[in-house]
Amino acid sequence: MNRLTALLTAGLLSAGAVLATSASAGAADCRSGYFCVWTNANFDGMKIEHSGDDRWWEGDMSNEDSSWANHGVSGPGVKDHVTIYDGRQLTGGVTLCLAPGQEVAYDGGANDRGSSHTWTMGC
Repeated sequence: MNRLTALLTAGLLSAGAVLATSASAGAADCRSGYFCVWTNANFDGMKIEHSGDDRWWEGDMSNEDSSWANHGVSGPGVKDHVTIYDGRQLTGGVTLCLAPGQEVAYDGGANDRGSSHTWTMGC
């Protein structure tokens, strides 16, 4: 009986290690199905989360973005890429376009330029 208990304990410990590793795989704290933006590099500072389009990031986020994560869900016919615009949607140039699962801790060319975004079929 002690051997069986030892084997079960070892198995549970191994499973726990795998689960802990999987949970910390992404650097950015952003929920599944969302696009997240932070005011500071390395996914730090104020964060906003979006599950849909936003034609104007109001408040303290517009032109204050420094890191981004696309945790959108993919599937046939699903808009799973995120295009970020400099200015109101479709009136400014594109600063970044993120594929599903893509996280950008900092990009000097896009830093402090985003003001809106849309979910798209591709970049």
